Amino acid sequence: MESIDLLVLRTARDWLQAGQRVLLATVARTWGSSPRPVGSMMALRNDGRVIGSVSGGCIEDDLVHRYTTAYQGEGIPEGPPRVVRYGVSADEAHRFGLPCGGTLELILEFSPSLSSLGQLLPRLDAGNLVRRQLDLGNGKVQLTTTHTPEQFSFDGESMTNTLGPGYRMLLIGAGALTEYLATMALFNGFKVTVCDPRREYMDSWTIAGVEKTVGMPDDVVRAFAPDLRSCIVALSHDPKLDDLALLEALHSPAFYIGAIGSRRNSQLRRERLIEHFGETAVSLKRLHGPIGIYIGSKTPAEIAVSVMAEVLAIKNAVELPPEMNVTLAKRGHARDRLAI
Repeated sequence: MESIDLLVLRTARDWLQAGQRVLLATVARTWGSSPRPVGSMMALRNDGRVIGSVSGGCIEDDLVHRYTTAYQGEGIPEGPPRVVRYGVSADEAHRFGLPCGGTLELILEFSPSLSSLGQLLPRLDAGNLVRRQLDLGNGKVQLTTTHTPEQFSFDGESMTNTLGPGYRMLLIGAGALTEYLATMALFNGFKVTVCDPRREYMDSWTIAGVEKTVGMPDDVVRAFAPDLRSCIVALSHDPKLDDLALLEALHSPAFYIGAIGSRRNSQLRRERLIEHFGETAVSLKRLHGPIGIYIGSKTPAEIAVSVMAEVLAIKNAVELPPEMNVTLAKRGHARDRLAI
């Protein structure tokens, strides 16, 4: 599944190529609660068609009314980018469906450069990380290929947004849990790769849109070349496969590394990696296991929900409360049972 950012930019380019006028809106700053994070984009066509989102829908409706011919408006204007703010007053927040106290600022690019989008999209399609810098004074865009993801920034005069490559997930082991987790990852915009050298598992794989490989996990992790937008999850239950993948992953910049297993098996894995493979307590701090957040999950589908939630929390820099940690939560439940 293509990332929403790429879909917005590709659609904007296609509309411009077809001779349509296009508005590209980007969430620049937020205060308080906000439905969408900074950097979120939407493209609006002159006739009112919309792709992407900057809010829950009400602000999109206002932009359609203001800047398109769909409601007898004047259509998308000419000129340099403009900054608009929504939700400054309580009445506006209520009108536009923003959470209590929520305010957001948008940068509106009127008919963004077709030439610039024509240069940007092939780079993103090739898997490059590209810094897109917009000068609000004249609307000019500068594109720079980079190797380091940067936080979105806006100083009132210039907007910088680092785009692509999308988030990737490498799953070790092609069992039932992997199928559920792969499906959820696809819906969340991840490009998913599944590795399992066991042919009997890979031959029964049924989820479309996933890259499959039957190489040994350590070789696959090296070839995968994990970056800051990658996560690696070992799900085979076979130490010969999971441990090899983890050993490579732990020395990569992947934002999430985890392995399936009970509390006991997770502890045995840590001891094994330290005793036989030279890992340390410090290097293993990046290893999540048991994986997932505590929701009392039992079935493969429920466990996949738990794991996907943890991956997304780490991706979004959310610090989970201790009671959501599987190990701590189960210890607490065990103490409660003993106290009865």
